Amino acid sequence: MLALEGVSVRFGGLLALSNISFSVEKGEILGLVGPNGAGKTTLFNSISGLVRARGRISVGGQDITGLPLHRRAKAGIGRTFQIPQPMHHLTVRENLTVAQVFGAGRNDPARINEILEVMQLSHKADADAASALALQELKRLEIAKALATEPRLLLLDEVLAGLESNAKRSFMLKLKELHALFGLTIVIVEHDIETISNLCTRAVVLNFGQLIADGTPAEVFNNPAVVESYTGAAHA
Repeated sequence: MLALEGVSVRFGGLLALSNISFSVEKGEILGLVGPNGAGKTTLFNSISGLVRARGRISVGGQDITGLPLHRRAKAGIGRTFQIPQPMHHLTVRENLTVAQVFGAGRNDPARINEILEVMQLSHKADADAASALALQELKRLEIAKALATEPRLLLLDEVLAGLESNAKRSFMLKLKELHALFGLTIVIVEHDIETISNLCTRAVVLNFGQLIADGTPAEVFNNPAVVESYTGAAHA
């Protein structure tokens, strides 16, 4: 579904990503992990088109490396942001409608209603998205907007950040439901080891813009290079 070949990003003198190559199979749930500043969000920005990258990025066999952001959305890429970004002065339903027209190129109220229902936002559909939602609701809205673009590949950037343990577990179950219901391929950035271990079949680890591990969650979280990247100390 997703293939990265030699993807690099430079911001002036800073090499934020260096020759990143890996692939994600259709239907896979992949964890993207690494310490703060490792390059995870930059990689998401490269895939979704917010930053320009060298190398090759393809989705479903289609080379999207040179495509603008809106064409990548129409190619099937949906994403969330770590800090929820509702469209101000619009209702929850209107947020989803705008996202749907942008990503899917059509307005389908029935699909919007389905997403509102599955994301438990129907009761807030006509509420102001920027002012009437609690944190968990804002995070559900962020995912709902991404779903409204009708993605094949869903990029989730720390959607569980700031939630307490029970809320994280509930959200994790919701992600498994969405994965099955919409037939999604998911890449999730998350620091919580329990979440990655329970949700993902595979994890890729970045550090200082380089890929340092790729394997099952058990393999990568016991990899000495990964332990050192998080703690600064060699694995005992």
